[in-house]
Amino acid sequence: MLVASASAEWKEQVLYSFQGGANDGAYPAGGVVFDKAGNLFGATTVWGPDNCFPIANECGLVFELSPPAKKGDPWTETILYQFKGKGANDASSPSGGVILDSAGNVYGVTAYGGTGDCVLLGTNAGCGVAYKLSPPAKKGDPWTETLLYSFKSGSDGYFPWGTLTFDAKGNLYGATQFGGGKGNSCNEFYGGNCGTVFELSPPKQKGGQWTEMVLYSYASGTDGANPNGGLVLDRKGAIYGTTYGGGNENGECGAAGCGTVFKLARTRGKNGLWNETILHRFKGLDGGEPAAGLVFHGANTLYGTTKGGGGGNYPSGTVFKVAHNPNRSWTEKVLYTFQHGDDGAFPLANVIFDARGNLFGVASEGGKNLAGTLFRMKPPTGRTSDWGFSILYSFNRGQDAGAPSASLVPDKAFNLYSTTPVGGTGICGNGGCGTVFTVSP
Repeated sequence: MLVASASAEWKEQVLYSFQGGANDGAYPAGGVVFDKAGNLFGATTVWGPDNCFPIANECGLVFELSPPAKKGDPWTETILYQFKGKGANDASSPSGGVILDSAGNVYGVTAYGGTGDCVLLGTNAGCGVAYKLSPPAKKGDPWTETLLYSFKSGSDGYFPWGTLTFDAKGNLYGATQFGGGKGNSCNEFYGGNCGTVFELSPPKQKGGQWTEMVLYSYASGTDGANPNGGLVLDRKGAIYGTTYGGGNENGECGAAGCGTVFKLARTRGKNGLWNETILHRFKGLDGGEPAAGLVFHGANTLYGTTKGGGGGNYPSGTVFKVAHNPNRSWTEKVLYTFQHGDDGAFPLANVIFDARGNLFGVASEGGKNLAGTLFRMKPPTGRTSDWGFSILYSFNRGQDAGAPSASLVPDKAFNLYSTTPVGGTGICGNGGCGTVFTVSP
């Protein structure tokens, strides 16, 4: 398909530019999420207190952005919590976005910190945690952090990655890139196992401990490897997601594999066992190395993106769907292949839908300004089976946002919000410290 120019380019606004340093964050981890009052919440990967251990200023934080009382005025950032690192028995380096419960508590994961014994740059930096931040009873007082679980690097996994997911009972679901006890070549730096999908269950009594259960450990080979977060659940409680590697280790993606789309379903009985079904193994031409989760649109169709693969002269990632067939099999179809031109390249985030069934997403590179794009795809009409593709905005980097890599979130008017890991007015190397932005029709 050829790239169609948008009939009217959407307007972009940087709501906040991170500045780095001990008093602000840098490099947002994942996207943002709204609360009921219209405030945005998110996390940054680095910066924080000078005494952060094991690397000073690189523990990260959780922030809130509040909209202005008067349209056109700047948004206001409030730092809710700065992580202190393993040296302070705390978390370090958020590695995914955040989610909120109905009481306004904030949940997320960090790559390091906690009580585990994982090594970073020759130092025990911890194996990552799942955390909760609770709002104060009085506005302006400090938020309270609770470490829900510290990963230990063994069969429970380590290096949790991506955004957590709630079920209706308040259980949390997520993924670790490594650990789990299966596979032995999925961490190129240290060796190690190929990751897990886990469940965290809240305590039955107030003040008790959360309980972790590994639902599935990946083994690479024909199985997946290095699962992404952002899991989705169907009405029966089955879990769907993607793995960055594994599945087809002799294909076009090399020894690490092209990745998979998977389903985990609880077996009958009370033994707590879960079964995995591989819905699709990527091979390269049909996409490869999915770096984000999935989204349902309709009861039996999942949509997502791959960082690489696809067809054409300069294949640079895909948008795809996986549909459930009447015979219980699943079929994958590539909806669009990026060509590293004005259309963008290397999508790293999930897609979303509007009420009309239009699909929206971002590509982290390419575009007219080589800093990524925001795109829309319209579903096929009766005259064609192709999705219509158009660019709504090309990012500029510099003081503008650049390299969008996190999923979009809409407000009630379907203005779109997200983050970028570079760009903005901050000084962090040569690319800025990252932004929170909005794009509107």
